[in-house]
Amino acid sequence: MNEELEQAAIGAGKIMLVGIGPGSVDHMTQRARAAIAEADVVIGYVTYIKLVADLIEGKEIIRKSMTEELDRAVSALEAARAGKKVALISSGDAGVYGMAGPTYEVLFQAGWTPDDAVAVEIIPGASALNSCAALVGAPLTHDFCAISLSDLLTPWPTIARRLDAVAMADFVVALYNPKSGRRTRQILEAQRLFLRHRRPDTPVAIVKSAYRRRENIVFTTLDSMAEADIGMLSTVLIGNSNTFVRHGLMVTPRGYANKYDMEEGGATRDGERAGRSLSTGLLGWLETLQAEHAAGDSIETLAARHRLPADYIRDTLAEPVEVEAVAVEEGEA
Repeated sequence: MNEELEQAAIGAGKIMLVGIGPGSVDHMTQRARAAIAEADVVIGYVTYIKLVADLIEGKEIIRKSMTEELDRAVSALEAARAGKKVALISSGDAGVYGMAGPTYEVLFQAGWTPDDAVAVEIIPGASALNSCAALVGAPLTHDFCAISLSDLLTPWPTIARRLDAVAMADFVVALYNPKSGRRTRQILEAQRLFLRHRRPDTPVAIVKSAYRRRENIVFTTLDSMAEADIGMLSTVLIGNSNTFVRHGLMVTPRGYANKYDMEEGGATRDGERAGRSLSTGLLGWLETLQAEHAAGDSIETLAARHRLPADYIRDTLAEPVEVEAVAVEEGEA
């Protein structure tokens, strides 16, 4: 009997990439719990297996160490090929520094396609940045990004360039894998790069083991963050130029104060209109840029003033300025 007939005889298996959230069962989605319940086999890093211990009694358990991600994916495929339903678990979200990527790499290498008898389902969960943000306030209300400081698979110059770019661009940043027993200098280098662009008193929150038994939260500042207790179970949240800490809560303003007078009942500021872009939004900025250039400012001067590439300024000036549409975008104010 060939492989295809064998597969048909035993029934199609399934790989469920389950994001279990921060670790507390209370913060797992209903679908995540259901996926684990219906699984024949549960595969995961030993710590993650412990976090779902109450949900996996009687199931086949395959425990793997920290650096055996590809082995987990191979084991999942082998079990699914044998007709079993597999819950391959990740803390947080399986697609955020989790098992979704390595699993697809293994699947594609094995010749798998979406039409294969083995089905694949990704079940999302709250990532560490969501969980940690919820514990410290509202630090992610404006633009943010995540960067892993792990150089086990990524060259350090690549990580450093990303750190420098987002620090300059004023993103709120969540640092994953900030420090381990062997990797102790990476957090110092990240701090060094951020201090090139951010104030020393920029708020920083360090959350360890969010929603787990040894949860610990520390508020500090950019110039002092490397002195805090940071490890592999920590996520470091670095605020932007507007982030503040008040009453033990870290908050990044969305920008309403740019348009509305928050001390005058939310009245629209002079020159601004509700439902329209800011006067310093794209169209307003384009008009200003055109006026500055017409007044004699060179492209190089404008690029330096606005901290943007000269070729971008040149190409932008070459485009006509269009009239803004009246329609209000959903979710905008």
